[in-house]
Amino acid sequence: MTNSTKVKIIGAAILLFVMCGIGYFLWANGSHSSKTEPPVTKTFLKFDTVIQLKLYGDEAAEKHLEDIEKLLDRIDQQINMSNPESEISRVNAAAGKEAVNVSQETFDLVKKAVEYAQATEGTFDPSIGALVKLWRIGAGGAHPPADDLIEQAKSLVNYRDIELDAKNRTIKLAQAGMSIDLGAIGKGYAGDLVSDYLRQEKAGSALIDLGGSTIMALGSKPGGDVWRIGLQDPDRERGEQIAIVQLRDETIGTSGVYERYFIDNGIRYHHILDPATGAPTQNGIKSVTIIGGTATAGDALSTAAIVKGLQEGLAFLEQTPDVEGMFIMEDNKVYVTSGLNGKIKLTSPQYTLVDAE
Repeated sequence: MTNSTKVKIIGAAILLFVMCGIGYFLWANGSHSSKTEPPVTKTFLKFDTVIQLKLYGDEAAEKHLEDIEKLLDRIDQQINMSNPESEISRVNAAAGKEAVNVSQETFDLVKKAVEYAQATEGTFDPSIGALVKLWRIGAGGAHPPADDLIEQAKSLVNYRDIELDAKNRTIKLAQAGMSIDLGAIGKGYAGDLVSDYLRQEKAGSALIDLGGSTIMALGSKPGGDVWRIGLQDPDRERGEQIAIVQLRDETIGTSGVYERYFIDNGIRYHHILDPATGAPTQNGIKSVTIIGGTATAGDALSTAAIVKGLQEGLAFLEQTPDVEGMFIMEDNKVYVTSGLNGKIKLTSPQYTLVDAE
């Protein structure tokens, strides 16, 4: 086909299975001659996210991991909204007042976020910060805000009011009270920079796991086999998958609604907010998984697809180059874009793959 925060989803997290060829245990049970050197592995805690890297057959692995940690630290200082000294925090603090000079990396990320907002017609909007702060889902919020407060915060959400000056490398928010929130794409952006670095260094086979919600597979598995990725069943314990997807030099990422939420009067309010209504989506989607493209694109497009809803989301992804999508619904029906027809193997009898109408 033509081309919130991400979550470590109980509602559709990605499980990486160490499979090779035909079975889960081939490496452990294979002959001595078929054994592969174990990867060099390191785990980082950045952006409030557990990031795990596995480098295979990389003679300079330790140096590469040190460089990657410095890279992640730099990104954290640029876009971490929990840090009042970060560049994005300074931009938000100056909303309605003045433009703020930022690094080229921060400028490029915000510019890319605005471009995704334009492409998705605002269903992904990086200026959603005022609503995120109001609802506080996953940060102590327990009840829906009053309607008048939602309307007030919603009036501060408009990606068109993010003023970018490429010549002076500045960002200005037009309205006082506006706030950029890059939580929906920050991890994917970091993953893309790590991937770019490893490719530049010709590191070979590698896996980048961004908090369990995005897996980036560089190259093939050692020996040339595809990576086999299992998708977590949203309603089951960790380790029970709904489907298996094969990847080679690709990215897979999921956004879902079943980890960060609160329940009030029997209604589940999750963290993926619709900029048009100012409230969490309520359209029957449990999760959307994007396969292909960059991790940044996967973050933005999966969020937008959830906000758009099943039919509009499918149609949108069908027209988007380089990516495919899978929607898991609350009624346990699974829908995929045309490029995935015949390529998704469901492994749980609780779910049914259906044709999109």
